[in-house]
Amino acid sequence: MRDENPESFATIIGMPILLGGSSTVGFIRRFMDVYGTPNCFSPESMCYRHQIIGYILTTGKFSVADVENSNCIVVWGHNPHASKPPLAWRIEKSRKRGAYLIVIDPRKTKVAKMADIHLQIKPGTDIYLALGFMKVIVEEGLYDSDFVSKFCYGFEELKGHLNKFSLEEISEITWIDVEDIVDSARLFAKTKPACIVQGVNALDQNPSGIQNSRSIAILHAITGNIDVKGGFVRAGRVHTRNLRLPELLKNPPLGIKEHPLFYQIWNTYLGEGQGMYLYDAVLKGYPYKIRGIFVSGSNPVLTWPDTNKTVEMLKEVEFLAVMDMFMTETAKHADLFLPAGSFLERWELVDYYSVIFGIPYMMLRKKVIQPLGESKGDVEFWLELARRMGFKEQFPWKSVEEVIDWVLEPTGYSFDDLNERYPSGVWSGEVKYLEYLKRGFKTPSKKVELYSKTLEELNLPPLPSPLHETREEDEVLIITGARDVYYTHSQMRNVERLRKFVSEPYAEINPETARKYGIRDGEYMMIKTERGSIKIMAKFTEDIAKNVVSIPHGWSEGNVNVLTPHDPADPISGCPMLKGIIARAVEKEKLVERRE
Repeated sequence: MRDENPESFATIIGMPILLGGSSTVGFIRRFMDVYGTPNCFSPESMCYRHQIIGYILTTGKFSVADVENSNCIVVWGHNPHASKPPLAWRIEKSRKRGAYLIVIDPRKTKVAKMADIHLQIKPGTDIYLALGFMKVIVEEGLYDSDFVSKFCYGFEELKGHLNKFSLEEISEITWIDVEDIVDSARLFAKTKPACIVQGVNALDQNPSGIQNSRSIAILHAITGNIDVKGGFVRAGRVHTRNLRLPELLKNPPLGIKEHPLFYQIWNTYLGEGQGMYLYDAVLKGYPYKIRGIFVSGSNPVLTWPDTNKTVEMLKEVEFLAVMDMFMTETAKHADLFLPAGSFLERWELVDYYSVIFGIPYMMLRKKVIQPLGESKGDVEFWLELARRMGFKEQFPWKSVEEVIDWVLEPTGYSFDDLNERYPSGVWSGEVKYLEYLKRGFKTPSKKVELYSKTLEELNLPPLPSPLHETREEDEVLIITGARDVYYTHSQMRNVERLRKFVSEPYAEINPETARKYGIRDGEYMMIKTERGSIKIMAKFTEDIAKNVVSIPHGWSEGNVNVLTPHDPADPISGCPMLKGIIARAVEKEKLVERRE
């Protein structure tokens, strides 16, 4: 396969690999670089990468909300009590000392019940609400005129753009009263400092995903909340040595011709393919045939969109290898199954929160027992494979410990340091307040780019703009991806003790919506889209907006990704649409059908 066309081989890695740290991810991608294929894919094709792109396009860097020091916190499309408890605890602490809290979510989550204002938004209309916030802030003169005049590019263009939208129109589209939009925008703009906590992927997974993230950055900028304590700040990263060798590659990966910013933004190299283009490469041979796939720590049959098409793709590929701890729904289709060592059976350098969330912390995950049977850790496996492939020059290390030592060298720490002297890890770096006064912004204009010339040159909207049509009021919209504290994606559902808490998937639905279709609480219902149908139990709750159904992902029973599309939706990043999907009729007049 390599001799004929190395690009015909692809890898899919999952969250267990990403959470294993940059050295594990980098090591696998280094192998692919040496092998000669650029086609590495991960959950970032549909998760989180998109807000990184949006922030960098706007401010030249990736920043995070400093909730501990903020006096007004906006939680937008995020349920931290279920998905990121340490963040929830920090928000609760700030709330107790008097910080205001605004929550934007179609579900009345635990954090929403704590809020001063809860905006129960229509799924997929976040870009309109962001424009509404900007409109109030700009037209009422609540913006930071000094920061805007000195450090923002394109303010006049943004001001003119906002004239295209009325608050009444925005209210109708978003389901949020004009008064609530105005009150929220004023509270955010007038309270100093303020910050917005964006959800992990809730704002990404629709056609306006990148524009949503740009809007978050812009709202911080025009209110003077960039690089200030309690605002939108950049923490110092742990600078480990990069394992990648991209100079060995001849061509970019799949999807990058269509979405170049997913691969690289100016001098920021992201270096990954857009996985939504893997389907056509396998099934149609477009733009060329993918013949082999290696899946590591991922379960795309349950976690990638359009399950029926995903299964078709895995059956079509000539060779499928899966490395995992369990015989997953994906592994059942494999030609070769390789047993992965658990976290107790391998050494790993964990610095994921530095790379992704801007938290400059790293630690060594300890090897407690020898691997059972033939299981191996990921770095150990790929190191051995590299030796057998004849890649000794690019893989000179004899052990995982040596790899970690090499990666750590720029930090001043060693494997032994993290194993013996600092067993609970180390902090490396600090929050960069007022960083722009020293280095400006790493954008072409050296300012915060409210108006993006980069997007304009790609014939994409240079200002935050809605990129899809709004829908009719009587449609039932499906949202998916809501976290459950007991499970992570498709993991943990084989743990009997956890299944006692949540034994099967359920769809949250407002009782008023359910009654229209003759559905009763606790009964099964059939939900259909143009891609397929699933049977799932109805769970009544007043805490979800009417005409919205929230379905968890990661279950083999009632697999919601049977319903979701894989087609690239966001023209900038290629992210598919997984929020606000229209439920189709079992009969033309019905969207949801009751099953006895």
